[in-house]
Amino acid sequence: MPMPEPAPFTHAHKRLLLIAGLLFMAFNLRPTITSVSPVLRAMVEAMQLSGTAATLLTMLPVLCLGLAAPLAQYLARRLGTRLALAWVLAALTLALLARPWSGVPGLFVGTLVAGMALGVIGILLPGIVKHEFPRQAGLMTGLYTAILSIGAAAAAGATEPLRLALAGSWQGALTFWALPALLATVVWLPQAGMAHQKRPQPRPFSRLLRNPLAWQVTGYMGLQSALAYIVFGWLPTILVDRGMSAVAAGLALSVSIIVQIASAILAPWLSSRMRDERLTIALLMACTLAGLAGCLYAPVSSLWYWIVLLGLGQGGTFSMALTLLALRAPDAQSASQLSAMAQGFGYMLAACGPLLAGLLHDWVGNWQATGVLYGAIGLAALALGLVAGRNKLIPG
Repeated sequence: MPMPEPAPFTHAHKRLLLIAGLLFMAFNLRPTITSVSPVLRAMVEAMQLSGTAATLLTMLPVLCLGLAAPLAQYLARRLGTRLALAWVLAALTLALLARPWSGVPGLFVGTLVAGMALGVIGILLPGIVKHEFPRQAGLMTGLYTAILSIGAAAAAGATEPLRLALAGSWQGALTFWALPALLATVVWLPQAGMAHQKRPQPRPFSRLLRNPLAWQVTGYMGLQSALAYIVFGWLPTILVDRGMSAVAAGLALSVSIIVQIASAILAPWLSSRMRDERLTIALLMACTLAGLAGCLYAPVSSLWYWIVLLGLGQGGTFSMALTLLALRAPDAQSASQLSAMAQGFGYMLAACGPLLAGLLHDWVGNWQATGVLYGAIGLAALALGLVAGRNKLIPG
């Protein structure tokens, strides 16, 4: 008796598979970065890294997020977006498996490859959201930003306890984060076979380089990211220097990221009920700057309140940056190109944040002086966010 043929996927099944793939990918966009800072001291001692090398290690993945823009565009044209993402997820998995076990050169090369993979994924995702969910772009952006925050928080809070549970092995703790990358690869594989969609003729990228609105979105993306990566890279160290234990400091970063989930979802929803995004951006940046100031200057007994406020601010500012990539673009191709520009140039700018914070700390000898740096970056981000938040479109 012949076996019945399996029922084909319905449209609803395909949509659910696509959403699941996007969310599993989003979970992996930050553990590569946030898993390092909680075990940085152990890593520095074990590998005898200099302060400059440790600073470069925190800066490298953020820099790669920007440098990946040309690669993302090339892979999307050559393979199609969905197949390109499948290959990049596989590369991310291999890089995370290899980087803790390959000595100092392997640590930096693995971080480089993983950072480039994250950059490609982050650049290509907004185009998929704009194409597949044109009427729910803000909601979907908020949703995958929330899942991104969960991944970042999990890595920030669990890596140091993992190290302790593994008899002090920071290598084993970092290797653990290859597992969710492998799972995301498997979940996304069905999408790779659906990469037969017609690829539109690319419009010239140079039109964005001549557009002030595109540069305003880029500047806001870069500067708010600079603040975020200063926090990812240095907040646990700052809190330890203020008297917290290493585990508590890692937990504090995790809590700060967990509360980002609420504002990541609510900020785009709130702004969609307003005339434009300016008021939302202003409120969120004020929360971010107040939270950073509290972590640096407030009494130690009140630090947890400021950590929560910081997380609420940063979750919303990042979600709004991604939302602007979809809202300021008239179509999916423009969204993909604006994403490449904003994240390419923006993350290269953002990479300077952790570097400058580390160098300023080494020069002055304390973290208090970095408050001036945070304030300058935050005010510049606010100014650009207010002009990028106007209800306008870049040319199609």
